[in-house]
Amino acid sequence: MTADPSEGATGLTGRRIVDEQLLNDADVLQQADPGMMLRAVASAGAQVRESASVAAEANLAELADEGRPRSVVVAGAGTAARTGDMLATIAGARSVVPVISHRSPGVPGWVGAADVVIAVSASGRSPEAISAADAAARRGARLVAIGAPDSELASLAERARAPFVAVPRRAPARASMWALAVPVLLSARALGLIRLPEADLAETAARLDADADRCRPAADSFVNPAKALALDLAGSIPVVWGSSPLAAVAARRFADMLSSNARYPAVAGDLGDAGRGRVGLLDGVYGGLAEASRDIFADPEPDAEAALTRLRLVILRDGGVGGGEEDRDAGEEPAAVELRRADAVSELATRRGVRVTVIEAEGASAAERFASLTSVPDFASLYLGLAHGFDPMAVPAVSELKELMET
Repeated sequence: MTADPSEGATGLTGRRIVDEQLLNDADVLQQADPGMMLRAVASAGAQVRESASVAAEANLAELADEGRPRSVVVAGAGTAARTGDMLATIAGARSVVPVISHRSPGVPGWVGAADVVIAVSASGRSPEAISAADAAARRGARLVAIGAPDSELASLAERARAPFVAVPRRAPARASMWALAVPVLLSARALGLIRLPEADLAETAARLDADADRCRPAADSFVNPAKALALDLAGSIPVVWGSSPLAAVAARRFADMLSSNARYPAVAGDLGDAGRGRVGLLDGVYGGLAEASRDIFADPEPDAEAALTRLRLVILRDGGVGGGEEDRDAGEEPAAVELRRADAVSELATRRGVRVTVIEAEGASAAERFASLTSVPDFASLYLGLAHGFDPMAVPAVSELKELMET
């Protein structure tokens, strides 16, 4: 991860509006995180290994008995839906089987016996996953269910005689992404949609373990990339763009985590789409216009500077195409175009006084590259929320919304 060298790890605005001292005190951080969300996110590598073991017991291989499906629908909401987005990008545009992430109750009207529905819910109670599993069973579609053991979703899968991957629930879904994603990916592997060697899963887990160590609470902000990113984003409007389809999913994941954990609004998406209009944000009142309106000859006023809200651009830069492993060689040229676009957008932002952070994807497989683009941002969202005095585990607006929907 690289940041604007003129700014360093922490920006002037960030120092004034968040408690940097808190971030560098591991004991205080532990007290500020009673729900132990930092520990939950740090378990991502363990989640990969545990879910792979649990999925092996679910006999997913039987999915291939009826041959290649017409389509695969991953049904769920929130983090569960992101696992479908992840699968769609890993399968890639060359996949002969469409992969659809479905976020609404039920399933698309065309789903039938030739299709596979993967219903995902960390709690096993999600209305979207439950209704999708029920509809799939009634229409004769092949069903895979992934969720908490002894849940409504587990009971539905048992009645439908469908494979069920019992994922232990130890944290909110947003902190359990890999526990849900690995069974989704292994289901796709069983169907022949993707190549996912055991070595890729092992390397992904190792990557997540290494990033958890780098981002541990005891590491100070000048050596901890997640704390540094949190301070970079403090007081800003984050704009997170991914240079490939896989990176774009990671960007949207970061925006989800910023909203839930840090209560920050964020703009996220594909850098290609940004280049066709959204890049205009850089010229707006939070971008270049704010810089242009500042009197460079005036004496600096710390309070005014701290009150100035600016964009902060985060580019997730991925040299892969975000498709299946067989696409890697064929996708060199498109990937190069996307990387040039990332460099150009970074230059545009710098010219307008918008600071830029770049996170480079690392790893040979798509799964490991995705892990490298999400692990540090996941921690950063938690540190940013903690520095503002929020408990990342508790999101009162979510609880209130559920209550209002029930009345």
